[in-house]
Amino acid sequence: MHYPTISTPRLKIRAFTQADLPAFARYRALPEVARFQSWSQYSLADAQALFVAMNSVPFGTLDAWFQLALADTADQLIGDLALHFIDEQQLEIGFTLAPEFQGQGLATEALNALLAYLFEECGKHRLIAITDAENKAAWQLLERLHFRREGHFVENIFFKGHWGSEFQYALLASEWRTLT
Repeated sequence: MHYPTISTPRLKIRAFTQADLPAFARYRALPEVARFQSWSQYSLADAQALFVAMNSVPFGTLDAWFQLALADTADQLIGDLALHFIDEQQLEIGFTLAPEFQGQGLATEALNALLAYLFEECGKHRLIAITDAENKAAWQLLERLHFRREGHFVENIFFKGHWGSEFQYALLASEWRTLT
């Protein structure tokens, strides 16, 4: 399996390049972006380390996370999509957009394209997404994409100094096919 390049009318989903790293580090360092993420601060050195780690194993390696760059039509980075290859047929997905690109339907457009790629071209069976229960924008996006809320884990994670709750969502290829 290799890094995909997926185009939509407004976006390109592709492998990260060195040139993306300053923008990647810039939006990940913003408190409003980091609020629901595993990091509190993010530097260019962090971005570089992630880039090296992602490129040290083949794309699609089981139990590994990979980031896909989400770029506009001018090929400027506006966000990223995360893929965790759980096993041969299941993936966990994640998504992050720079704040200035939120609320424009870009995440919906990107994720619709990613779902088509994963289900149609890669033949995956099941996708999951886990989000902080307070991240209303994220779980509303998943619900618009017809992901099913499978679990509400109450105070299951000690996160940034307090107990947090999470929602787990899933979508089967068979469910997705009935929607397209």
